[in-house]
Amino acid sequence: MNLEGKLLGNRYEMIEKVGNGGMSTVYKATDKVLKRNVAVKILRDEFTTDEEFIKRFEAEAQSAARLTHANIVSIYDVGVDGNLYYIVMELIQGKTLKEIIIEERGPLPWKWSVNVAIQIASALEMAHKNNIVHRDIKPHNIIITEDGIAKVTDFGIAKAVSNSTITAFGTTIGSVHYFSPEHARGGFTDAKSDLYSLGVVMYEMVTGNVPFDADTPVSVALKHMQEEPEEPIEVNPKVPVAINKIIMKALQKDTTLRYQSASEMLRDLKKSLKDPDGDFIEEMEYDATARTQKINLDEYGEIEEDIPNSRSKKGKKEGKFKQFIKNHKVISTIVGLILLFSLSLGGTLFALNVTNPPEVEMPNVVGLSKEEAQKEVEAAKLKFEVEKEEYNKDVPEGYVISQDPTYMERFNKVKEGSTVSVIISKGQEKTTVPNVKGKEKDEAIKLIEEAKLKAEVIEETSKTVKEGFVISQETEPDAEVFAGDTIKIHVSTGTGIKEVTVVSVIGQDEATAKKTLEDLGLKVNVTYEENNSKDNGVVLKQNVEGGKTVDEGTTVTITVNKLAEKKNATVYVNVKSITGGYSESEDNTIKKKVKLRVEANGETIFNQEVDKNNTQVNTGNGKVVATGNVTVKVFIDDVKEREKDIDVRTTTSYTFD
Repeated sequence: MNLEGKLLGNRYEMIEKVGNGGMSTVYKATDKVLKRNVAVKILRDEFTTDEEFIKRFEAEAQSAARLTHANIVSIYDVGVDGNLYYIVMELIQGKTLKEIIIEERGPLPWKWSVNVAIQIASALEMAHKNNIVHRDIKPHNIIITEDGIAKVTDFGIAKAVSNSTITAFGTTIGSVHYFSPEHARGGFTDAKSDLYSLGVVMYEMVTGNVPFDADTPVSVALKHMQEEPEEPIEVNPKVPVAINKIIMKALQKDTTLRYQSASEMLRDLKKSLKDPDGDFIEEMEYDATARTQKINLDEYGEIEEDIPNSRSKKGKKEGKFKQFIKNHKVISTIVGLILLFSLSLGGTLFALNVTNPPEVEMPNVVGLSKEEAQKEVEAAKLKFEVEKEEYNKDVPEGYVISQDPTYMERFNKVKEGSTVSVIISKGQEKTTVPNVKGKEKDEAIKLIEEAKLKAEVIEETSKTVKEGFVISQETEPDAEVFAGDTIKIHVSTGTGIKEVTVVSVIGQDEATAKKTLEDLGLKVNVTYEENNSKDNGVVLKQNVEGGKTVDEGTTVTITVNKLAEKKNATVYVNVKSITGGYSESEDNTIKKKVKLRVEANGETIFNQEVDKNNTQVNTGNGKVVATGNVTVKVFIDDVKEREKDIDVRTTTSYTFD
């Protein structure tokens, strides 16, 4: 099913498909409420028919949503839309660790690998402290962002899958290479199981290979339970000693010999960056006293496995059976042989599906008619049972919608005489379209959903219908349609014109005032006038007062102070021409000095004694300042001799003579 363009939960608009996994399909989407891009993980159809799984899935996802950590992909929402179950998560731009490993085609740098492992361990530390076990740590579930940050995803989902009626191997084939031994045998898994899986991830990063591989998933699982991996340092001699020891400790088959917490492993990982060849990793050995624990292999019966009830530190670990037999030569030998035989036999029975009563192939009856399905099931020496009948728009009436156990191509054996329950289609249900015109949006949606229909809201402006009310519906009221159909309703957003509150921009400079108003969605008109009491370029007034509410796009006129530009002129005085130069006084002495005073618009700009024979007295460079005409007067010995109106816009200097 392609969901591109679909609005999920009346909130998340699917943009494009960005990935497929064993349990889900991932879409890039837009959160219409918070206006951000998110990742939406849609569960595959085979999971959504299992009510018990759905309950576990929702509980686990909601629990994981409480985790907040830099190395954990945040879960924002968990929901259902019709038969689509989904998780809304943080959208990460980057590649999965698996993609990076594949692209590298060989070992990754050990320092880079340890840094990634530190971030994963930090995420696990946070989750385990909140009693959440991942159960599916693998490179596919680790995203490396464009900034090099490792983020772990899918917390809690693996538990829901493994606890559901769907078998673990049937749904997580790609994960078996990273299973802990206890997970592989279907036993109890806890935080230490995550640390084993992290050890496998580290092994793959520093060597380029997983520690165990085989032709079938079951064979890989048996290797996890029965075989010791080749040490990373033997595969890649460049792996430092401390890193090798950390990985091998994490890969211990006995949980008591592994790291007991993510914090403990995290501490060693951080030390290894500073001391990569150090001998600081504590290795554990078995206590001489052992207990026998029963391991349940689901339908395949029980086997017994010897598990130590305590552990102690030692410099170098000896083999499990070697140490065990060393301390208890006779009894331990017998128990050890029984253990080896039990593990081997139990593994063989698990791999070959040989049980008592015998197993038979379960047929795939989905899509067959009820009669054909019953015939197929009974022919396989199984019991046929109709669990219920329900409406289904995709499956014709009388045909099988789903079966339990679910048919899986490679893992479909069941015990002879087992019951196969089926759900039979009643065909597509019909219903009547309600009349929602004029109703408030939420009420309209409720009426449509009560009629077993889906509502699609199309928003549009209206001058006659109040905001939030239905303008029209595309399917006529009382029309008979199929249940699950989508009814499009057009809902008013009001006039479509947003109202904004005007702010005062008086006193601001012209550019700032324009930006302030335009950022509010207003248009700005600018006029100018001169006010010598205010600074040049500031807003003197606006035609719409601050605080008033107007429609977006309204034009506001601001008046900006524009003072005329002042210019300068220089005045020269030919004193000799005005006074006649030197002359004798009444006492027959020659007068050589006179007092020269010059005024510009009544302000004295020059006042001092000068030589009467001076033909060009500079009364001050640029001292005549004005925006237009200025009246200049020349006084000799306090007697006004000359007067002239000078236009500084056209005259830069003037000489009185």
